[in-house]
Amino acid sequence: MSDKEATARIKINKLLEAGGWRFFADGDIPANIRLEPSVTIKTTDLDALGDNFERTAKGYIDFLLLDAKGFPFIVLEAKAEDKNPLVGKEQARKYARSQNCRFVILSNGNLHYFWDLERGNPYVITSFPTPDSVIGYQKVTPNPQRLIDEQVRDDYIVLTQRPNYQSEAAWRNEAERPGYIQTNKLRILRPYQLKAIHALQRAVKDGKDRFLFEMATGTGKTLTAAAVIKLFFRSGNARRVLFLVDRLELEDQAKKAFAALLSADLQTVIYKENRDDWRRAEIVVTTVQSLLFNNKYQKLFSPTDFDLVVSDEAHRSIGGNARAVFDYFIGYKLGLTATPRDYLKRFEHSSPTTRDPREVERRLLLDTYRTFGCENSQPTFRYSLLDGVKEGFLVNPTVVDARTGITTELLSEEGFVVAFTDDIGEDQQQAFKQREFEKRFFADATNQLFCKTFLENALRDPVSGEIGKSIIFAVSQNHAAKLGQILSQMADRMFPGKYQSDFAVQVTSQIPDAQQCTINFTNNNLLGSGNFLPAYKTSKARVCVTVGMMTTGYDCTDILNLGLFRPIFSPTDFIQIKGRGTRKHNFLE
Repeated sequence: MSDKEATARIKINKLLEAGGWRFFADGDIPANIRLEPSVTIKTTDLDALGDNFERTAKGYIDFLLLDAKGFPFIVLEAKAEDKNPLVGKEQARKYARSQNCRFVILSNGNLHYFWDLERGNPYVITSFPTPDSVIGYQKVTPNPQRLIDEQVRDDYIVLTQRPNYQSEAAWRNEAERPGYIQTNKLRILRPYQLKAIHALQRAVKDGKDRFLFEMATGTGKTLTAAAVIKLFFRSGNARRVLFLVDRLELEDQAKKAFAALLSADLQTVIYKENRDDWRRAEIVVTTVQSLLFNNKYQKLFSPTDFDLVVSDEAHRSIGGNARAVFDYFIGYKLGLTATPRDYLKRFEHSSPTTRDPREVERRLLLDTYRTFGCENSQPTFRYSLLDGVKEGFLVNPTVVDARTGITTELLSEEGFVVAFTDDIGEDQQQAFKQREFEKRFFADATNQLFCKTFLENALRDPVSGEIGKSIIFAVSQNHAAKLGQILSQMADRMFPGKYQSDFAVQVTSQIPDAQQCTINFTNNNLLGSGNFLPAYKTSKARVCVTVGMMTTGYDCTDILNLGLFRPIFSPTDFIQIKGRGTRKHNFLE
């Protein structure tokens, strides 16, 4: 027998052991695997199966995995490596029904499926679920009809924040109502947010379990997600939700948002702060990157630990290895993004751009729409920047084109052509392309021109008259340091005595507490506050100079200016950066 044929049973044994399942008693802990009901397994019984189940009469074996009380809990149908696990699913279903088991695992040692007979189809898993995880999962009996029938109105979140709001005098008095809403921080769902939730309900009715909300930056994706999470809990279709973000600062931002919206009913924790008791919470927030390190997600969680996985900035969560985290968990999946990646758009199967036969497969894997079950690049719900501007919820940025001659040529197909004389006196020409942008041509004179042009065109704060809060995107951390220095020097000349080299601040990964700088900028206390008008709380530092830290997920509604001091090659990045300046803000509040 070849080595390949001899590994199926060994692999399945290891998967069972890793999941906490035992063929034999371990001290006082009883075995929880049986070949037949009430019959204890002996070593000779396992050896008799053959390493690849070749000695079994049927070519496969049904193991019974038991619950804590010793009752049949899961049927595991184990097959030889050369057999598709799905071949015998109907026999497994029949056997599971006869043993009163709701769950089935189908495996050939390499490919495994977990099947909840009450929820639908078998779902690919990469490890076997633990007993405790499946026991928790069993407490939720899926009821899609309840989710479909649930009435979601604009006060859906308000009813959690303040259940008796309609009976309070300040609400009933229309003149006092706006103040009442603001004082109690009540979040009323906007019409398009309701449409998103209703679209999800229709998708569930159509039998779908993956959804994608394509919503422009500033349209309240987190609020919409909170309403969806409440919908799943209220309808009995979830007992725990995983909320994936792609940046550390977004963990805290998401936790605070859910606490403000849902804390009366649901507890939210950040996984890294609650490693030992995260199971007590209904919403667990974590970064994709922290789970990817050493495949930590497989050790920390079981595939059945979460009934709903929500991926913030979904266009990032499925790229590279991050997709493995997303696909690890079974159950419903919701993606949120302003910039889905459409890798199938304008792609001709008959004339691919490379000879690699796997190009189609690669594009399918990376395509955000396909990942979330959306065919023909149509998300479950879409609400664009133009929709938000048209309906008065967003503002469209005004573009000031201040390109220099050098930047224009660098971004052209030919590049920036320089004539020079070489070492032997010959006339030469050399073209420098966009990737050499900072290295070759970010001379002090160019940077001075950029900064001067920016300050001359920057919008002013309508209350204090100072330069409006701004974010500038540099080519590199070194470039960000140069720009910060030049801007602060210019600000000293423009506003004598008002700044002490604290007009512009570098916010990059090299700077200690850079994440806290972004938070302080949002809270209007970065390096001080009220510099022009003591009673007016706005950040003393007016410009954050960054490279990539503040491109996505950064919420600061009073940003007035964005400076693109580097070429933006990715349409996704451009839309994300532009989104930092599309939110409305009332400066008089």
